[in-house]
Amino acid sequence: MDMTIQTRDAVMGKGKAGTGAALAFVDGEWSEGNPKILGPQHHAVWLSSVVFDGARAFDGVAPDLDLHCARVVKSARMIGLEPRITGAEITNLAWDGIGRFPSGSELYICPMFYAEEGFVIPDPSSTQFVMTIYEAPLPEPTGFTACLSSFRRPAKDMAPTEAKASCLYPNVARVGREAAQKGFNTAVVRDPDGNVAEFAYTNLFFAKDGVVHTPAPNGTFLNGITRQRVIALLRGAGVEVVERPIAHSELLTADEIFASGNHAKVQPCVRFEDREFSAGPVYAKARELYFQFARSCTGANKRG
Repeated sequence: MDMTIQTRDAVMGKGKAGTGAALAFVDGEWSEGNPKILGPQHHAVWLSSVVFDGARAFDGVAPDLDLHCARVVKSARMIGLEPRITGAEITNLAWDGIGRFPSGSELYICPMFYAEEGFVIPDPSSTQFVMTIYEAPLPEPTGFTACLSSFRRPAKDMAPTEAKASCLYPNVARVGREAAQKGFNTAVVRDPDGNVAEFAYTNLFFAKDGVVHTPAPNGTFLNGITRQRVIALLRGAGVEVVERPIAHSELLTADEIFASGNHAKVQPCVRFEDREFSAGPVYAKARELYFQFARSCTGANKRG
């Protein structure tokens, strides 16, 4: 299907994520920009029955695309939706969309399920699927600053924390807003027990004496796909990685702190509260290993 792809700024307004062209797959076909698919009476709008996932494509590869596409199906089922498309089918569809952009484009891939009908409880039979793909350059690894948030992540018996559900993100947003008001880029969020859970929307690591420490998944934060990949790559390279409960005070005595996430992949923390950090050798190793892995992807995670 030939089409002129509009810029995302043009169709979604300035200040939105992404800087370039955007496509959306809706009702069996690709369309330009930001299609109008929801109304005020749809369950997804007023009762938030929405799940999504995010993947990246660059240099002809899309690392762990298949895992992200499988996870969005799992997330949908967790909140009571009924997906009628498989993770493998979403992966194939994503590659079709990726192929509509110029070769080498840096893209964000966002498959999504939502419910149209239901009162309080979503009607599973009304589940709809949409996927957006848009140009979004990978951020440069210049580092970020963080403070400690006064807000916490909910436990899994308080919210659908094991799904990548849109209803969780107002809490993420207030964490980010609080950090910005204090002059920081993001914040460290604690779990209900007071231990470190993650940064506002990325998983957290710190290094001390050559050992990497990261909060153990306990149902309060998403065990990120990029997080799992970084842990496996570091361990494969002989770096000790310990998953355990972490007190926020430990971050102030760390040798280095870094984050993993789909949007920016692996980034260094250059300041936590009043403590300055350098982008250290363990972070550099983690980032190097990740992009070596990404650029060596095969199969479902590489353009055929």
